[in-house]
Amino acid sequence: MPVNTAYLLIGGNEGNRETTLYQCVQMLRRTVGHVTNLSPVYETASWGNETLPPHLNQAVELETEFDAAELLTHVLEIEHLLGRTRSTQWGSRKIDIDIIFFNQEVIHTPELQVPHPWMQLRRFVLQPLADIAADYVHPVLHLSVAELLKACTDDLSVQAYISEDTEESLL
Repeated sequence: MPVNTAYLLIGGNEGNRETTLYQCVQMLRRTVGHVTNLSPVYETASWGNETLPPHLNQAVELETEFDAAELLTHVLEIEHLLGRTRSTQWGSRKIDIDIIFFNQEVIHTPELQVPHPWMQLRRFVLQPLADIAADYVHPVLHLSVAELLKACTDDLSVQAYISEDTEESLL
């Protein structure tokens, strides 16, 4: 079976955010494929509704034998198992898993859009992604992740996260 490379952004702002990210990565490893790289964890302002509590976010690079639609099915199941409920756009959530890139594919279906259509506008996506894939070139915009980050006008806070318990990231 062919091996596909996907870049995901995981995050959430409800419950024990750190534990949920850890559990998400472990579930990705068990059910989706080989996690080949993880960014540091970032604490970020809530994009779209700045009155909400801050999120923890992390970029994940993984290799999978699944195609993009199958990957989406699996990440939605992981979200469900970790307690994600969908009620409002840009609302609080225990976990969110977005497929940012899948190989160099451009996908536009009602269920899935890849590359993620708003990723270039969001510093909370670009900063962790730049840590693990700075040279990856966006297949539509033809700019690297590093170039997109440099051009990003989003001024919401994106700060390296240090665990309150251990004073270092657990992931």
